[in-house]
Amino acid sequence: MKKEQLGKLIIASEDTMYHVAKTLLYNDADCADAIQEAIVKAFTNLHNLRKDSYAKTWLIRILINECYAIMRREKRIVSLEGYQREDTGKETEDYSDLYEAIRQLPQEIRICVTLYYLEGYSVKETAKLLEITESAVKNRLARARAKMRSELQEAVT
Repeated sequence: MKKEQLGKLIIASEDTMYHVAKTLLYNDADCADAIQEAIVKAFTNLHNLRKDSYAKTWLIRILINECYAIMRREKRIVSLEGYQREDTGKETEDYSDLYEAIRQLPQEIRICVTLYYLEGYSVKETAKLLEITESAVKNRLARARAKMRSELQEAVT
């Protein structure tokens, strides 16, 4: 794959990259940082891509790794903004009910839901991206549906 082709793929994958980053990171600035770093690493390591047909999966995997790296860094840093956001609840007003429901899920389940339902990856592709088994993906999706179903039923009653 040439750099021009990778550039076109990145432009075509903007929404997917944002959704994946937003699933793991709550702050838009962190999402932008993760996406930017993933793009730089993709261009730098383009020679490591074995098959052009796996380019999008490869790019998303790089992005997921970048998101995890940011999360590890932020674990060590406690920001005043984080405390204010929890207290005021303003962050939740900016996003749809669907994103808020997904945000309530544990991280390992949340990323499966985003990749499978929002981005349209198959169970097999999701398993490959997350480096887990297909049965683990199916179990996580089932747990997500059950948890969201119970939460929605509680909200209605």
